[in-house]
Amino acid sequence: MTDIRVAAAPISWGVCEVPGWGRVLDADTVLTEMADLGVRATELGPPGYLPRDPGELRALLDSRGLRLVGGFLAVALHTDPAAAVAAAEDSAALFAACGADVLVLAAATGLDGYDERPALSAEQWQTLVATAGRIRDVAAAHGLRTVLHPHVGTHVETEAEVERFLADSDLPLCLDTGHLLIGGTDPVALARRYPDRIGHVHLKDVRAALAQRVRAGEIAYTKAVGEGIYPPLGDGDIDIEAMIRFVHEAGYDGWYVLEQDTALSEDSSTDLPRKDTARSLAHLDRIVGRLG
Repeated sequence: MTDIRVAAAPISWGVCEVPGWGRVLDADTVLTEMADLGVRATELGPPGYLPRDPGELRALLDSRGLRLVGGFLAVALHTDPAAAVAAAEDSAALFAACGADVLVLAAATGLDGYDERPALSAEQWQTLVATAGRIRDVAAAHGLRTVLHPHVGTHVETEAEVERFLADSDLPLCLDTGHLLIGGTDPVALARRYPDRIGHVHLKDVRAALAQRVRAGEIAYTKAVGEGIYPPLGDGDIDIEAMIRFVHEAGYDGWYVLEQDTALSEDSSTDLPRKDTARSLAHLDRIVGRLG
């Protein structure tokens, strides 16, 4: 039977740095539930959620039988390259000290949240691409791969921006099925066209009708997450199996991270993230069993 590397992420338990996102469960609960579900690796989560001291972080993850895959770094690549590179140096050093292998980079706007997105000039775009390249080199010096994450509310969001970045940079992408679809890119078609440019995978299923409303500006991204835009794998409108097949058959051997953004209200069941992740893992198991 085919084996793939599966990891989780704290955002699937509602852990997010965005102000007003929702209720944040404590790290002990989140990591224990990951381990109880049989997950053996995780991304770091937002700044400050897990310890930044490598010894403390290693000890915490080791106590749950988890390893660190890497983490997400959203920095403004187009305005202050030195600050962006310094932030990447800090994160890369932590990730490497904890045995991780990937830095997931996003081209942040510099504003809070993901609901506003100013346009970039041609010069700012060139700076963005060049800064991403510098961060790739910094991370490589620590033994890490860098991937660019097309993400809602960042400067690489739309299909045109994804295509432009692929043309202008040699960085591989984080194929996040949810953020790509909301930005107007068919993630299955992207996996089919550019399987050799996929360096990391974030697995989400998506309710396409809600994604269309976000894309049209009818509903804010944060509100859409709260309304369940990301259901368990198999319950949405993305052909997750086809996407996995395209990258798998192209030789992809990286991580498949269950990263289904969740926002918990004060009256949400705290058991919901665990149940949804369990359903997603079961669906993924069935897909893997059919890969041959």
